[in-house]
Amino acid sequence: MSWAIWITGPPGSGKSSVARAAASLLRARGERVTVLELDAIREKITPVPQYTDTERDLVYRALGYMAATLVEAGVPVIVDATAHRRAWRDAARAAIPRFAEVQLSCPLDVCRERERTRPRGHAPAGIYAGAGKPGATVPGVDVAYEPALAAELTIDTTVDDVATAGAKVAALAARLAASDACMSRAS
Repeated sequence: MSWAIWITGPPGSGKSSVARAAASLLRARGERVTVLELDAIREKITPVPQYTDTERDLVYRALGYMAATLVEAGVPVIVDATAHRRAWRDAARAAIPRFAEVQLSCPLDVCRERERTRPRGHAPAGIYAGAGKPGATVPGVDVAYEPALAAELTIDTTVDDVATAGAKVAALAARLAASDACMSRAS
């Protein structure tokens, strides 16, 4: 058995940067890890995303399924996804025996500025530009963002830099792996 860590937080809170930093640290230690970045996966599942409730439900269920399948195959996983509805993260937790949630906290004005200035990647450009307008569905602005109720780790990304946050996630991964090793020896 392996483990999964889901990094959640509003758009611009630092999920991708923290996930990449943690994965880099783990790989440098010789540990295998896969990062499931929702924005990259969404490009394949919904090439022209509409961000409807139905589409989001499909995408997040698929993401949880991918994570559970990889963990079952022995591949540690870091999930980088907002998943603004707690139910999607809870479903992954229920399906994955060694699961942890990392809640990133960051004020909305900082998230907006980060999103505005971040380099082009998989994330859609201008997430917050249309927030508050008719038909907009930006988590934390137009639709509720439901933070974790009992995250195994909470990181304020205005206090911890990316390297520090990544190290905290890598340490959490080590604890999950150690609990996995203990369980294997007990069997």
